[in-house]
Amino acid sequence: MSPAQVILIVGPTASGKSALAVAAARRIAGAEIISADSMQIYRGMDIGTAKPPAALRAGIPHHLIDIADPYSSGFTVEDWLQAARELLTRFAQSRTPAIIVGGTNLYVQALLSGLFDGPPADPALRAQLQLLGTDALHAQLQQVDPAAAARIHRNDSRRLIRALEVHALTGRPLSEHQQQWQAAPQVLPEGWRCIGLLPESAANARAINARVVHMMEQGLLDEVRTLLARGTLGAQAAEAVGYRELALHLRGQRRLDDAIEDTKQKTRRLARQQRTWLRRFRQIPDSVWTTELLDDAQAENLCSHILGHQRS
Repeated sequence: MSPAQVILIVGPTASGKSALAVAAARRIAGAEIISADSMQIYRGMDIGTAKPPAALRAGIPHHLIDIADPYSSGFTVEDWLQAARELLTRFAQSRTPAIIVGGTNLYVQALLSGLFDGPPADPALRAQLQLLGTDALHAQLQQVDPAAAARIHRNDSRRLIRALEVHALTGRPLSEHQQQWQAAPQVLPEGWRCIGLLPESAANARAINARVVHMMEQGLLDEVRTLLARGTLGAQAAEAVGYRELALHLRGQRRLDDAIEDTKQKTRRLARQQRTWLRRFRQIPDSVWTTELLDDAQAENLCSHILGHQRS
């Protein structure tokens, strides 16, 4: 292939995306990495989000990591998308190769297909909904759109109101609109290349279990303890897998062993959802996919096979 302007790397959690991104960045002269991970945006949430270590980021520029306050609920997919587009515009102007590492499929979907905009805001309807408490908003959403209610935190009033507004104005649940948007064909912009990881389920599950154990050995429990000591996490950060479970333990609501097992189970469930989503991405023309779980050496070998003549 001719040198790609942008390489998009997608795959479920614990499949080796970060190792592949680093191997690619070392092989492509001047390449920089853009994180598409909705939890790596938060400062102080390092171990549990598998954030690349600071030393590595110093050697290979990484972007859209540590850009949000975990105690705020104000960061949205729209914020990430705007920042990613600004970076890609700047990189195109400077001819800087970019490697996008897709940890959050919704971010990647938005980057490829844009956002589901929905109907414009209705100020009068929003004013009425804002009079309700978050529990009432969540209960109302549960009645009209259970799928959205399961996904939106009950304290996230902004998103609860928007979901109810979309239903009231269109007569259809927000989740139904989004399913149609998510089903849109995946087409890469000119100059992009996709490399996808889609490991077999059992192997992925074993890697996830091992990763959780390693995170605990690295000090994840202390990381969560430090975060909670500084304040109450925002709605999105508080729901991060591992952080929520260990927070329950620190509050005396879970045994530590149970919290660790819950973390493994929920991460495996997340990976299953990611694999389901990613099967549609295999339709991208000229994309390259592997079913291997990649360690550093395997990532380097894959890059050598795909990008060999782009070595820096």
